[in-house]
Amino acid sequence: MSNVVIKEVQGRSALRKFIAFPNKLFKDVPSYIPPLNSDEVKLLTPKNPSWEHCSCALFLAYRGEEIVGRVAAIINHTVNEHWNKKAVRFGWCDFIEDYAVFEALINRVAEYGREHGMEEIEGPFGFTDMDKECWVTDNFDARQNLSTLYNPEYYVRFVERMGMEVKCRWQQYKIPANQPVPDKVARINEIVKQKYGVRVLHFKKRSEIYPYARKFFLTLNDTFKDLYDFVPLTDKEIDVYIKEYFPFINLDYANFVVDKDDNLVAFGLSIPDLSEAYKKANGKLFPFGWYYILKALKRFDTIDLLLNGVHPDWQRRGVHSLYYAEMNRNAIRDGVTTSYSNPQIIGNEAVKIWETQFQAEPLMQRAVWGKKI
Repeated sequence: MSNVVIKEVQGRSALRKFIAFPNKLFKDVPSYIPPLNSDEVKLLTPKNPSWEHCSCALFLAYRGEEIVGRVAAIINHTVNEHWNKKAVRFGWCDFIEDYAVFEALINRVAEYGREHGMEEIEGPFGFTDMDKECWVTDNFDARQNLSTLYNPEYYVRFVERMGMEVKCRWQQYKIPANQPVPDKVARINEIVKQKYGVRVLHFKKRSEIYPYARKFFLTLNDTFKDLYDFVPLTDKEIDVYIKEYFPFINLDYANFVVDKDDNLVAFGLSIPDLSEAYKKANGKLFPFGWYYILKALKRFDTIDLLLNGVHPDWQRRGVHSLYYAEMNRNAIRDGVTTSYSNPQIIGNEAVKIWETQFQAEPLMQRAVWGKKI
């Protein structure tokens, strides 16, 4: 009989322990990137507008007085209604290499789901697709993106042992960022601009990007609406993302394409690599974390391809090449040599573009799992 005890997180002290657990578990792992504590508090408390349409409970696993695991049980009612299912999500799931601990955590999430009328469990997921989701299934020691989850090999071994099946797979790539734009591509891009009356925006001042901030997220909603388990961001969620992220966007790597009526039809949004800065910050902005992050925002040779997509009405017209070419030119100018893609669902159009038009090197695959409860 396992001596693992699961306790629900109650109060600020327990929340701090919940947030800090993986930093202690993976402190000696080079590829682990600790998130900022302040960001985690915003996500895991009602400050997060997603709580308006989600039910959530946080749990810690104890063995004696020692914390040996954590998990969040999330029911996104909007996702369930949109996709016509009754699912509870597990997220923020970290644990020592002990199957009994993982089993106890997942069973508690399943119990929470059944208490709320759910019929299946799936994960790892956050509240929305803007949160970290999906575990690595190969190449576990590879470099991680700031916006992705870290997990060791035994996570996958345990989730499969529990009888969960893969629900969706993603692929990530390492891509040369300083590839010159071929003359042929440059000529075709000019033809696309003239034929469809589209143009790539160039932002010189931060005030110039804000009129497109909401357009960006609304276009993102339309672009990703058919992807696995995606549900459009709400107005309040969009407001939070604009406030938190747009003040720090590098304007040269916000490559937006608009039509003749100034509608945003395609986007490529990249960020400087902040992984080492976050490691030095060790979860805290103060006293010195902010310095490391600001320094990394100014001097970098690697970028993360955070979000990219084309509105469904504009797909297969070649407009994706416009923002990729703009990013390439800026990368060459700035001395950026390497880019890393965020997870792309295997089989969708974005993955085909990486594989056929760029010298993309497969980096790792990721997956989410699920089963009936």
